[in-house]
Amino acid sequence: MRIDLLTLFPEMCEAVMAESIIGRARKKGAVQVCCHQIRNYAADKHSTVDDSPFGGGMGMLLKAEPIALCMDDLIAHLGKKPHTVYLSPQGKTLTQRRVFELSKLEGLVLLCGHYEGVDERVLDSYVDEEISIGDYVVTGGELPALLLADAVCRMVPDVLSSAECYEEESHFHSLLEYPQYTRPANWRGHLAPEILLSGNHEMVRRWRREQSLTRTAQKRPDLLKRADLTEEDRRFLNSCAESLRDKID
Repeated sequence: MRIDLLTLFPEMCEAVMAESIIGRARKKGAVQVCCHQIRNYAADKHSTVDDSPFGGGMGMLLKAEPIALCMDDLIAHLGKKPHTVYLSPQGKTLTQRRVFELSKLEGLVLLCGHYEGVDERVLDSYVDEEISIGDYVVTGGELPALLLADAVCRMVPDVLSSAECYEEESHFHSLLEYPQYTRPANWRGHLAPEILLSGNHEMVRRWRREQSLTRTAQKRPDLLKRADLTEEDRRFLNSCAESLRDKID
């Protein structure tokens, strides 16, 4: 998996992607992340990449040509155009399912907007989809792009120790993750659940599943509508309190 970020702040992106799990995955070659400075493709000596929008209004807009030249250079280097995403509050909200789908691609380009956004014509020419990280606005596309890149990279083979590391996490199966505990078993008078110390793997599995179902019903009941529930899951939910049953009707 190769991810290319087109940005005005490559140092910022590189600093984040060089750390922790993703940084280690890059060093061992499991993923490749490349950051490209859009300013390098500006035509004037001041490296101008923005201008005021036609029709007036507040703020500045990223010009089409520097981004297009950066994209053209990348496409020529790769020999093909990778799937290209523009991080935008107008895009479809990012989900774990979409992250998983994107992780199966050979390559991914993430375009980071700034100021008031990007000239629409470059989006029409190069972008395959727009993705939002939520119904709010941040200063630029770098933070959303880094979130997406991190989420995608950790689902690539050999980045985490095994697929189980993300398959048990919140949202992968449209359920929230069960609560977790570690040593000491008695922390300030608060005891870890005895069943987790029992050594009975089947009982632990069942407890975790039931906790996951309960948490989802309490905190995000909307997720249950698209979760792949077994008959055992449904029996458990039906045996719960009335408040939980109401959430899944």
